[in-house]
Amino acid sequence: MKEFIEHMIRQLVDEPEQVRVNEIAGERTVVFELRVGDGDMGKVIGRGGQTVRSVRTLLTAAAARQGKRSVLEVLENDKRENSEAAEKN
Repeated sequence: MKEFIEHMIRQLVDEPEQVRVNEIAGERTVVFELRVGDGDMGKVIGRGGQTVRSVRTLLTAAAARQGKRSVLEVLENDKRENSEAAEKN
């Protein structure tokens, strides 16, 4: 499912190389933490939250097929991560 999220989000954003998904697996629930580039947050959320709601719906359906519950959290990059990425370039 992690690859599924990465693939969907990379199609939406201007900087696909900055898409990061962290998977935290529990016994019955899987939490996915999504981080994108600074200018791409609005594209992921969409107007009125429609885009992220659609992604969550697809993720919920995929997780249900595996007998699990899923949660997608869209997180902002912190300043330290941004400065580290800039140093690498």
